[in-house]
Amino acid sequence: MREVAFIKQNKEKWLEFELAIFGKAKKNPDELANLYIQMMNDLSYAQTYYPKSKTVVYLNHLASQIYQKIYKTKRTEKNRVSEFFKTEVPLLVYEYKRYLLYAFILFFTMVGIGVISARYDTDFARLVMGDDYINMTLENIKKGNPMAVYGTSTNWGSFIGITVNNLKVGAQCYFYGIFGGLGTFYYLMQNCIMLGSFQYFFFEHGVFWKSVRGIWIHGSMEIFAIVIESMAGFIFGASILFPKTFSRLNSFKIGFKNSFKIYLSTIPFTCAAGFLEGFITRYSIDMPIWLSVSIIVSTLGLISFYYLIYPAIVHKKVQQLSAHLN
Repeated sequence: MREVAFIKQNKEKWLEFELAIFGKAKKNPDELANLYIQMMNDLSYAQTYYPKSKTVVYLNHLASQIYQKIYKTKRTEKNRVSEFFKTEVPLLVYEYKRYLLYAFILFFTMVGIGVISARYDTDFARLVMGDDYINMTLENIKKGNPMAVYGTSTNWGSFIGITVNNLKVGAQCYFYGIFGGLGTFYYLMQNCIMLGSFQYFFFEHGVFWKSVRGIWIHGSMEIFAIVIESMAGFIFGASILFPKTFSRLNSFKIGFKNSFKIYLSTIPFTCAAGFLEGFITRYSIDMPIWLSVSIIVSTLGLISFYYLIYPAIVHKKVQQLSAHLN
């Protein structure tokens, strides 16, 4: 069947799916489950005969939305928060995985720009981080503890202040996506260039490894979370710029709802990073190398697994479930 005929044949049914998603057509959980099965059948057909078509993207999006609605309305004794992190967010991350790729490409590009800028402009680090911070850090390097700044206040004071600041940065990366993603790009660029110049500054002064052992104890989750928050901001912005087959208002509603869930999922990681920065990083200079490396690898591994690997696992389980129901 030609794609145009396939679309014409199923157009009314897909419209019914959209009405169900937006709550304009009341459906009980069983009816939604039946819609989901039909949608997966259409998606499988489209993937087979029109693999690179926009129809596949559209149907995959609708299927994901119906699946989430089933889990939202279905009577279950499962913990709602648990389902949010175990099912909803991973499926959304998988659905929007191309935006995650865009965010990482921009991240590494901007960090590289920060490194190159700091290398060829001796005053660039001062321009980005300020004279007071640079002078203080140079004094700490002379004293043999480049990470001394992390021990200048109490544990709880550092934890609260750092966490609030990191949550603010994450919120900026996400909510400024409303300007078509340009606001998200600006804040991601700002933080990445700062990170690149910051790390090159330590490299230039011969304490790069000491800085890595300290900064990345908390930085693995903190920086990764910023990338995910930027991903959510780009999804938010794209929903306004590219409504596809939806009206711009409905596209905005879907984009905001889905991206906001992804953004919310980063908050526990941001808080955990704040805790590590407030209570653990200050001891990195005296910490055994194996311990600091273990913390970095484990924190980076945890957040990487959740956003890079686990979504594919959940998506595969959903496909297997659909095949079983069929």
